[in-house]
Amino acid sequence: MDLTWLGLHHRDVTGRQMHDLLLLRHEVFVIEQDCPAYQDIDGLDVAGDTHHVIALAGSQVVATARVLSPGLSGPRPRIGRVTVAPVGRGDGVGHELMRRTLGLCERVWPDQELKLSAQAHLEGYYARHGFAAVGEVYLEDDIPHLDMVRPA
Repeated sequence: MDLTWLGLHHRDVTGRQMHDLLLLRHEVFVIEQDCPAYQDIDGLDVAGDTHHVIALAGSQVVATARVLSPGLSGPRPRIGRVTVAPVGRGDGVGHELMRRTLGLCERVWPDQELKLSAQAHLEGYYARHGFAAVGEVYLEDDIPHLDMVRPA
């Protein structure tokens, strides 16, 4: 799949791109994972120095991740809303998304510990990118999650 990758401060994301990444997240987190009460739109997509990594196939958003700036959800940058459309799964798009997201974090917030909340079944996926589980598994929207940290 031929993709165009963008790593953008929220103010540089176009209205169309924001709409499309929110639509993809809704399709995956609410519809596909059957979590109608999930509050994806939380105001943080356009807060502080939040950045977004977006993969485009033509004009279609096929993968995205959000990085909250320090202070929005703790003292360190926090990766979240990591999403790959079904059309992008199984071809390494998710791993490239993480590589691009980690590269963005290193450029914007060099030498910072990174945090994320992972669905527990994806622990190995994130471990491949240097994250280690901390704490116990907990339920979020009836899906087991765990906190993970990637040292600086």
